[in-house]
Amino acid sequence: MQTILAYLKTFFDNIGAQIMSMTFVDFIDIAVLSILLYYVYRFIRDRRAGKLALGLGLLVVLYTVAALLEMHAISFLLDNFFQVGLIALMILFQPELRAALEKVGADPLRSIKNLGEPKEIAAHTAVIDNICIAASDMSRDRTGALMVIERSTKLGDIMKTGVQIDAIVSQSLLKNIFFNKASLHDGAVIVSDYRIAAAGCFLPLTQNSQLSKDKGTRHRAGVGMSEVSDAIVVIVSEETGEISLAIDGELLGGQNYSTLRKQLTDILLGDVQTKRMPKFAKKGKKKGEKTDG
Repeated sequence: MQTILAYLKTFFDNIGAQIMSMTFVDFIDIAVLSILLYYVYRFIRDRRAGKLALGLGLLVVLYTVAALLEMHAISFLLDNFFQVGLIALMILFQPELRAALEKVGADPLRSIKNLGEPKEIAAHTAVIDNICIAASDMSRDRTGALMVIERSTKLGDIMKTGVQIDAIVSQSLLKNIFFNKASLHDGAVIVSDYRIAAAGCFLPLTQNSQLSKDKGTRHRAGVGMSEVSDAIVVIVSEETGEISLAIDGELLGGQNYSTLRKQLTDILLGDVQTKRMPKFAKKGKKKGEKTDG
């Protein structure tokens, strides 16, 4: 015990001496290194490499404990292991290192910032693309559709009114669900955590009397859902093929693939980057204003 206390005293004395001798450049050096290590951590935390890094971290802890307790056998083995540690890291993390270098090389400034969140951004982008493509195809074919994208307000009670699915969001599956002879085509699809959680769901209807009288049940259900939650609702009219977007109790009609994708990207990726619900751009429309021509 006295040996450990003496070692700790020497250790902290050395740290204090180093801090007292630091210059402004040293602080800059540490700050830059800390930022780089932070982004490296964010890059590997949601990947397979995260488990490997955790294992290596445990070995480092074990090596430190072995050195403090003078466990010579374990220290000898870990000494030899860490002598080739850099090469081992390069081999173990080769796929991740290659992906990171390719990303940084393609867009040096922005890619370093985004290293830690490609999984979330890629997942949102895939969901957005598939929903927009499916909506465009169904609009062309005059196939009615009602797609609800869950955000911070959980929609578990709404999901229970339909059929639980838990499937990857794909344009083919969405079009099959809303095919007019399919059993679930009259209800709504709920997208939660990048997956289709349920289909054939019943949504609350809006009581807004100012909504255009030519809007049917599908549009009223979409607006009603957006009034009681922060969900985004994509609606495709079976009669006209018009694509509409319902959010915050408003109905924005006249959407196409490009405008719909931009709206969903701004909102959903804004949620990822800010980790809070962003305010939706009103674009000068008043609540309940008629949106179709």
